[in-house]
Amino acid sequence: MEKYTYKISITGMVQGVGFRPFVYNLAHKYHLKGEVKNDASGVYILLNATPEQLQKFVDDLQNNLPPLAKIDTLVVEEAEFKEYETFSIVQSEEADIKTALIPPDISICKACEKELFDPSNRRYLYPFITCTDCGVRYSIIKTLPYDRPNTSMADFKMCEACEAEYHDPSNRRYHAQPIGCWECGPSLEVRSKREEGRSEDVIAEAVSLLHEGKVLAVKGVGGYHLICDATSDKAVRRLRERKRRPSKPFAVMVENLERAKELAYIDEVEESLLVSKEHPIVLLQAKENEVLSAHVAPNISKIGLFLPYTPLHLLLLRAFGKPIVATSANVTDEPICTSYESLQKLENVYDAAIDHNREIVNGCDDSVVMVVAGRKVTLRRARGYAPASVKLPFKLDKKVLALGANQKSTVAIGFEHEVILSPHIGDLDTLESLEYFEKNIRTFSRIYDFMPDIVVHDMHPNYESTKYARQLKMKHEKLKIVEVQHHYAHILGVMAEKGLSEKVLGVAFDGTGLGDDGTLWGGEFLVCDNEGYERVAHFAPFKLLGGAKAIKEPRRVALSLLFDLYGEKVFEMKHPTVQSFSPVELKTLYLSWQKGLNAPLSFSCGRIFDAVASLTDVCHVMSFEGESGMLLEELCDSNVEEHFPFSITEGEIKILPMIEALLHENDTVVAVSKFFNTLVKIVTILHRQYDLPLVLSGGVFQNKVLLDLLLKKLPKSVISNEIPPNDGGVSLGQIASLCKKPTTS
Repeated sequence: MEKYTYKISITGMVQGVGFRPFVYNLAHKYHLKGEVKNDASGVYILLNATPEQLQKFVDDLQNNLPPLAKIDTLVVEEAEFKEYETFSIVQSEEADIKTALIPPDISICKACEKELFDPSNRRYLYPFITCTDCGVRYSIIKTLPYDRPNTSMADFKMCEACEAEYHDPSNRRYHAQPIGCWECGPSLEVRSKREEGRSEDVIAEAVSLLHEGKVLAVKGVGGYHLICDATSDKAVRRLRERKRRPSKPFAVMVENLERAKELAYIDEVEESLLVSKEHPIVLLQAKENEVLSAHVAPNISKIGLFLPYTPLHLLLLRAFGKPIVATSANVTDEPICTSYESLQKLENVYDAAIDHNREIVNGCDDSVVMVVAGRKVTLRRARGYAPASVKLPFKLDKKVLALGANQKSTVAIGFEHEVILSPHIGDLDTLESLEYFEKNIRTFSRIYDFMPDIVVHDMHPNYESTKYARQLKMKHEKLKIVEVQHHYAHILGVMAEKGLSEKVLGVAFDGTGLGDDGTLWGGEFLVCDNEGYERVAHFAPFKLLGGAKAIKEPRRVALSLLFDLYGEKVFEMKHPTVQSFSPVELKTLYLSWQKGLNAPLSFSCGRIFDAVASLTDVCHVMSFEGESGMLLEELCDSNVEEHFPFSITEGEIKILPMIEALLHENDTVVAVSKFFNTLVKIVTILHRQYDLPLVLSGGVFQNKVLLDLLLKKLPKSVISNEIPPNDGGVSLGQIASLCKKPTTS
């Protein structure tokens, strides 16, 4: 039968994941000749084959992919005939338009783990052992295509043994860009007041310091961790004091799944996430145990656990034999440290640093996930999952850069049907975080040779991301800038992830976000699609006494609601919220409430959570964001089924009846439980009024109790699984707002 030359073009996660050697071996299996190469869009194959051979080859290709590979599109077309003498892997080419997906960093695979502890293997105990199926990727890449010269591994010349593996298509390390060994790869060192140890001694030195109760800075994949003995009260307290983190829970790394199960209740979905190739931090229900220090997660029954995802972490955990606290090495509200120079800001926090000489090109924090009603919820999308790629339901006409919001920031670029979402950046509250924000934009611009035609940003004029959009406009007059309402972007982000284009009822509950009327929204019900939105319901507004101060002091929001109910009579109340202020403060804040001085209006569900936390004497001043909601979670009893009274008039949800009833509830557990039930009842009633899919988004839906109650009551509710419900998903929604349905003539 006559043979033809076919070109097979493939996009998706097909670079840096062993795809070309897979194709090479598949071609040899079917005795086919041709070539395969990476380009800036993905991978393409040229093949001499009959139509029957082609079909078998493509079927096998799609059904037996390498572990990390993912095909988004596969297009076969007949090409000009060319006779090949063999099948070969050819060098990657630069291209004008770069659209290939950047591979994320992946945890150590089982094959490498086995070799790591095999005394007969030449990489025995080598802390940077890797292969095509695992290891660093995004954190070392400088530009596409993903080849060694385009990464920070270009600094390391391979020895003969590594080079032989690298160029052997039948080897597991064929074109594994971070390949190295004791002779030629990256190496460790201890930086401390002690004498620096050779690479072979570093693990023993680190373990000795951990046993002494010291705090170590450890350079990982996308940045440094601060680690200490999670079983030692003294060590954990030392870390808290030095990092000035009085109560926010720490994540804990354990050696294996068995150790994790000793510390927490783990269901099948949670287990699958813990042991997945991404190895995220998984928020779990803690078991009562005498292993962990009580200072790891004070007053909280949840614990964030994760498994070692690099050979270095694995070596440390196995040698130490106990769980470790592993938290991001950063100054509060600043990005994770990625170089020893940036780490010096924390020199008073750690006692020694376990460092290495492979540059972290792109910083990337740990990912955080939880499971609610059997569904994965991503709270921070970073290492292992990012950069994320999302297919849009409609095609973009222009190249778009989305700048996200101001908290939990991410940026995104969009072209044609594709959006590439950055890893978690953080809050843009410091100069360092703003520089990191800009660095992420430069990274995407460099890797994809990306120059936007349109820049999308939040409506809030004082967001740093909005200011950055204006600066870009000043530099590039032809650049179009578009603003998108914050809560509309929240809902569109979920719709984009789920491929929804029809109208939905979106519920956006969060802490803040500028509304169309210039007030602070955050308790919104929107009927919307990609064409636009209508605000059909919202909470009745209340005043934030002291403006931004009220965000950190729940008692100010609670006091405002008490003033709404009782006016000056509040001065006479013997209530914990009132008693948390001095008489002078009360009078000053009453004047502020009365005259609207430094007391902006808010519709925020997040602030209602704060108010309830103060009114139930649970939390009056927060030491970290979200603390009030986490403490309320601890008190909710699912056996309580009643809810508080409320009313809805012309789309305005009046909560003062709830607040008054809550004040007369003497049992705190009952009060908190009825509050959660009230929110569920409000959503349920409004959902009945609209025969539309229900979409939930916003930072409040990080609250596991509320989300669980809603998903059980309204199981068809649509939530994001891969994109965070917090502001980490806003940049995706901003781009989705430009995806209009194609017009039909």
